[in-house]
Amino acid sequence: MPAVSRRLVQRPLSGGTSIYSSSSLKPLSDQCLNGSDNRSRYSSSLATKGVGHLARKGTGGRSSVSGIVATVFGATGFLGRYLVQQLAKMGSQVLVPFRGSEDNPRHLKLMGDLGQVVPMKFDPRDEDSIKAVMAKANVVINLIGREYETRNFSFEEVNHHMAEKLALVAKEHGGIMRFIQVSCLGASLSSPSRMQRAKAAAEKAVLNALPEATVMRPATMIGTEDRILNPWAMFVKKYGFLPLIGGGTNKFQPVYVVDVAAAIVAALKDDGSSMGKTYELGGPDVFTPHDLAEIMFDMIREWPRYVKLPFPIAKAMAGPRDFMVNKVPFPLPSPQIFNLDQINALTTDTLVSDKALTFQDLDLVPHKLKGYPVEFLIQYRKGGPNFGSTVSEKIPTDFYN
Repeated sequence: MPAVSRRLVQRPLSGGTSIYSSSSLKPLSDQCLNGSDNRSRYSSSLATKGVGHLARKGTGGRSSVSGIVATVFGATGFLGRYLVQQLAKMGSQVLVPFRGSEDNPRHLKLMGDLGQVVPMKFDPRDEDSIKAVMAKANVVINLIGREYETRNFSFEEVNHHMAEKLALVAKEHGGIMRFIQVSCLGASLSSPSRMQRAKAAAEKAVLNALPEATVMRPATMIGTEDRILNPWAMFVKKYGFLPLIGGGTNKFQPVYVVDVAAAIVAALKDDGSSMGKTYELGGPDVFTPHDLAEIMFDMIREWPRYVKLPFPIAKAMAGPRDFMVNKVPFPLPSPQIFNLDQINALTTDTLVSDKALTFQDLDLVPHKLKGYPVEFLIQYRKGGPNFGSTVSEKIPTDFYN
């Protein structure tokens, strides 16, 4: 890789602050070699429309310079680790705001070259703190979201007000070239779910502040750290059956988390055609909870056992936590299967709209879920990860008798 001479130019911002631009990065070999082969070799496919005149050097790996300096809010979450990995491996610098322990983002530092993944402590309620972590960025991606309330953060604050605040700060910044808001499939102001209503309000607030922002609406995401198949498998391991809320007949389109991260990166690398648009990211197949549970049972080698719970009973079981969350002087456990807001969301189907922009509009083909995307479930097999290879070899009921 050629040696690189770097000249940092100070560019003033409104308000008297300044950031550094590396727009004058030039490989020394470019000063000696003028051939078109050399220029094509050390060029990047990153679009200039929508992302400005970014310095792009290298062959496209972790030690290259993609020109992207991305602040990824919510990077320590489920989707965040996959997005940071894909950004870092193309030579982007990723700023990772975090509000908890310094150990929370440490696994992300290994995903990029030395100094390319930068954890930064911040307070989501402090505007100056947000400005500090956004100061040197040219791309902002908001992954912040939560599907349950706590004593400190309500649905509306986490899913709506924080997104609105980030968009307003990005607008004031003046140097943010791309803003991507990650919402959720089914977001609607008329949804029975408070989280989905808050996400819809966040989309509206972000687009009001930044009409050129891109909105991604992923369906329920599946992956190693997911919050659907893992709780199901742990419940089955503990109790021997799986409750199907509402009979497990509602329809949805779960999607592999790596595909969602790839869609976000594809939007950053396009010619700017994704700016101001909303994409609905659903998997290639439509499932019911019962269908997805069959795949889970097959992977963990257990005989399927279900208990169908009508919605009123499920809501009665989940209701006490929501009622008590702000009335007790201590934090309550995070809900797993019996989450009242998610139970409300299950009363309607969550499918990609017929005329919506999808993976295909980003030149991507999402993975089918059966197979590699759910192989992480082998850790829940009672006979060990290598036990069994066919349905007939599942653990019998009297295995431990």
